[in-house]
Amino acid sequence: MSERMLLLGNEAMAHGLVEAGCNVVASYPGTPASEILSGVAQWQARYRLPMHVEWAVNEKVALEIAYAASQAGLRAATAMKQVGLNVASDPFMSAAYLGVKGGFLVISADDPGPHSSQTEQDSRLMALSAKVPVLDPDSPEQARELVKIGFELSEAFEIPVMLRPTTRVCHANQDILPGPVTPSDRTAVFEKNPSRWAATPKFRHRLHLELEEKLAKIAAWEPTAPRLLNPAAPARRAIVASGVAAAHARDVLHDLGLWETLPLWQVVQPYPLHSSFVATILEQYDEILVLEETTGVMELQFADRYRVKGKRSGFVPEVGELSPELIEGLIASFAGIDAPETPAPSAEGGRRPTLCPGCPHRASFYAIKRAAPKGIFPSDIGCYTLGINLGGVDTVLCMGAAVSQAAGFYHAHKLGGVVPDIVATIGDSTFFHAGIPPLIDAVVQDARFVLVILDNATTAMTGNQPTPALGWGAGGVPTATVDMEGLVKACGVKFCKVGRPGNLSAFTDLMKEAVAFARTEGLAVVIARQPCVVDRTFKGDRPPRRKAAISDACNGCRYCTTQFECPALVYDEEEKRVVIDTLICTDCGVCIDVCPRLAIEEVGQ
Repeated sequence: MSERMLLLGNEAMAHGLVEAGCNVVASYPGTPASEILSGVAQWQARYRLPMHVEWAVNEKVALEIAYAASQAGLRAATAMKQVGLNVASDPFMSAAYLGVKGGFLVISADDPGPHSSQTEQDSRLMALSAKVPVLDPDSPEQARELVKIGFELSEAFEIPVMLRPTTRVCHANQDILPGPVTPSDRTAVFEKNPSRWAATPKFRHRLHLELEEKLAKIAAWEPTAPRLLNPAAPARRAIVASGVAAAHARDVLHDLGLWETLPLWQVVQPYPLHSSFVATILEQYDEILVLEETTGVMELQFADRYRVKGKRSGFVPEVGELSPELIEGLIASFAGIDAPETPAPSAEGGRRPTLCPGCPHRASFYAIKRAAPKGIFPSDIGCYTLGINLGGVDTVLCMGAAVSQAAGFYHAHKLGGVVPDIVATIGDSTFFHAGIPPLIDAVVQDARFVLVILDNATTAMTGNQPTPALGWGAGGVPTATVDMEGLVKACGVKFCKVGRPGNLSAFTDLMKEAVAFARTEGLAVVIARQPCVVDRTFKGDRPPRRKAAISDACNGCRYCTTQFECPALVYDEEEKRVVIDTLICTDCGVCIDVCPRLAIEEVGQ
């Protein structure tokens, strides 16, 4: 008999996957979706399930691996964050035309806000463009339930299905009674059918027609039909909500005393919106308030837009999360009543995010600035983006763009005849994800810059998932390893050297050597190799500890706190000097080499 569990939304979806007999799950880590695959690995081990679970090199590869398993008749899923879906969009679009055999779920976790993303992208728009049905859960429990429904929908119509949780679902905790888990008895059998699986443009037209027919039937599929949540009396107004907005609206209606007078319809399938539901809503109600994050996807599907109050009409904000407080004000205004006053948020800001004490990236950025003080510094997506605080990051676009943009800056400035030093930074996981193709292009096009691969032996920003160079995968399963230096050299790079950022003096000299090479010879790669200071899974040797102390030579110039910005270095306003916060200091000792007055000294342990 199952026991109740307090589960994170991502863990609940992971349990839903194993409950539903999913055979293959592939993912690339990205907040807010990262814990889904690690959760699957946890349940796989607990229940001893015959599954393939992997951290893929990027989202495109993850989707293609899982989709192939679906083509062979197995249930499969891939999980990613919303910008990761951009990377996987090519196979995602095509898979909709080709269809599936076994159930295939694409879990794309959106980040309204955004809290940890470049954009507030709404994955439902991508599903609409691809013509893929999408399910929108309002809670961890409903997300778990929709996994099973998603597989059933996928197999009923032989179509990929998107499950679109948001941050508030992924990272909420809920007391859940999970269902039973039994090993899947499915066996992979790929039935050859070139006119479908290898369809040329001639066959794609037919597949597109079939896809439109599927969507029309899905828009009438009863298990995902919208439902009225409250026994409201007949009214001329109604609310239509999906996702977390539906959960907030349910609470707000109770709080405002409107539960029995204002109908609330929850939509779990915002695309395609059920055609009979659209007709019913427009027939029964004079005004409809549509609550959804982040874009008006449901709104677009209402033919009579003049009765709909939502994002397109300007009634609902188009930017940011729909918080409970915001929804309360919207519903009160829609119902014609006064909303209770809510306290204004505190105007005081917290401390800005910064790299951890002892983070090797801090030393890398410091050395980069010393080696190229007037340089251009393209960077990438990862915790090292915080190098912006240190003046070592000038651009952040998307995964892998640091390399491409470095080449672009070189070619642009070369046209004018004066090329500044260009030093790009990219993380080890990001390099494997998206840095290799632009590196090859830069070599072929003779772009001259320095690429620093910040190799901290983990995917730190999303929870210390492994990289292809480590030799272990999801759940600690042993894997083959990839030689980063060999890979860089195979791309045609002539200058590729490894240094340890914690040895600041030697690493700065290496950076100066690389900058000089790039000025006259060609592209140079420096691998800054030192493990993440907070990664407890690292199995190798760590740098020696160097305990530091502030001497009386400190005159409070604040060079160390402004140019190096280690959180363990704190300026004491009363004493007018810097002190070391020993509670968070990691004894990396790099600050010893930073102080221009030599006021930070190494002391015995």
